[in-house]
Amino acid sequence: MHRLAPVQTTQREVFMDVLRGFAILGIFIANLNGFSWYNGSAKATGPYLLPGADNTMSFLHQMFIEGKFYSIFSLLFGWGIALQFKRAEERGINALPTVRRRLFFMLLLGAVHLLLWPGDIVFFYAILAFVLLPLRKLSNKTLLITGCLMVLSPILLYWLKMTWPLLNYPADLAIKTASKVESSFFTIKSEQDFLNIMKYGNSWFEQVQMNVVGFFYRYNYLFFVSRIPKVLGIFLIGYVIGRSDFYKNILQHKKIVYWAIGIGLVVGLPANYFLAYYMSNHGGDYWQLKTKGLYQTIFYALGVAPLAMAYVGLFMLSFQKVAGKKVLSVFTPVGKMAFSNYILQTLIGSFVFLGPGLGYFGEVGPVYYTIFGVVVFIFQIILSTIWLKFFNYGPVEWIWRSATYKKWQPFLKK
Repeated sequence: MHRLAPVQTTQREVFMDVLRGFAILGIFIANLNGFSWYNGSAKATGPYLLPGADNTMSFLHQMFIEGKFYSIFSLLFGWGIALQFKRAEERGINALPTVRRRLFFMLLLGAVHLLLWPGDIVFFYAILAFVLLPLRKLSNKTLLITGCLMVLSPILLYWLKMTWPLLNYPADLAIKTASKVESSFFTIKSEQDFLNIMKYGNSWFEQVQMNVVGFFYRYNYLFFVSRIPKVLGIFLIGYVIGRSDFYKNILQHKKIVYWAIGIGLVVGLPANYFLAYYMSNHGGDYWQLKTKGLYQTIFYALGVAPLAMAYVGLFMLSFQKVAGKKVLSVFTPVGKMAFSNYILQTLIGSFVFLGPGLGYFGEVGPVYYTIFGVVVFIFQIILSTIWLKFFNYGPVEWIWRSATYKKWQPFLKK
C-alpha cells in the first residue's frame, strides 16, 4: 500500500515560498499595531510617538496593509492543500487521512500559539480547513463563484445584523465569555488596571492568562466582522488556483493575471482609500452597527481582497523575469520557514512590548513600529538563510511534518 510521503524541498513551489515570505512581512507589520497597543486618539507623547506622522502612517497601513496580507496567506493556504491532493492523486494515493492529520497537528500548534498571541491565525485556519475538505470535490467554477460570493458576504451579513441585531449573538456570546474568564483571572475596572498587567506587570504567566482572555475577545471580533466566510472564500479561490495548475501554466493565463491586477488597482485602491477614511474617522460607527459602518464593510469587501490579488498578480508577473526573480527570491528563506518565523515574530513582539520584557506597550507609534518590523524581517531573512544551510526545515515545520507523516523527518542536511 502506497503512503503519502512529504514532498522534498527541491520540489517545492519556489514562488509560493516567495509569496509566503512576503505575506509574513505584511502580517507582522499589521500585528505590531496589536503588540504596540497604539491608540491614535490617546494623544500620548513620547520619543517613539509622532502624532502627525503616525496618523499618516496609520492611514497608509489601513489602505495598503490592513487585511491584504492575511488574504494572501489564506490564498496560499487553499493553494497548498490543493497541491497536496493533486500530487497524491497523480500517484494513486488517498491524501485525505494525511491532510486531516496535518490539519489536526496544525490545530494543536495553533492552540499553543494562542497562549502566546491571541491574534493567532493558525488555529483559525486549521478549523476552517476542515470545512474546506468536503467542498473540494465541487467543480472549479462552483468553487470560484462560491469563493467570490463568500468574500462579499460580510456586506449582506452586516446589513442583516443592522436589521436584526440578534444575528450578532455569536459575537455577543464570545465577549460575555471573555468578561467572565477575565473576571476569574483579574480585577480590571479601569484602563490603568489593564496597563498594570500589560505594561507594568512582571509575570509571563499573567500574560498567558491575558492571552486566554484575549482568545475570546479575538473571536468576538472574528464573528462580528464576518471573517469566517471571507477567509473560507479565499481558501476556495486558492484551492482552484492550485488544482487547476494556474501558476504552472501562467503563460497561458497572463490575460487573467492582467485582469486581476487591473481590477485590484482600479477598484481596490479607491475602495481602500475610503476604507482607511472610514476606519480613521468613523470607526465607532462600525462597532455600533450604523450606516457608516455598513459603508466601511462595503469598502473592505471591495478593496481588501482585490488589492491582495493585485499584489499576487504583480508578484507572478515579476517572478517570470530574471531580474524580478532575483529580487523577489530574498523572501524565499522566510517563506520556507513561515510557521517558525511567524512564531518568532510573536516571541520578539511579546518581549519588546509587554511588561515582563522591555515594556514598550503603548509607547511606539506606526512610524517606529513599521521601521522595527522591517528590521526584524531583515534579521529573519539572514537567520533563515543561515538556518537552511544546515537544516532541511524550520524547527516548527520539522515537528509538524514529523507528526503528520508519523515518522521523524531528516532535520540536519547531509
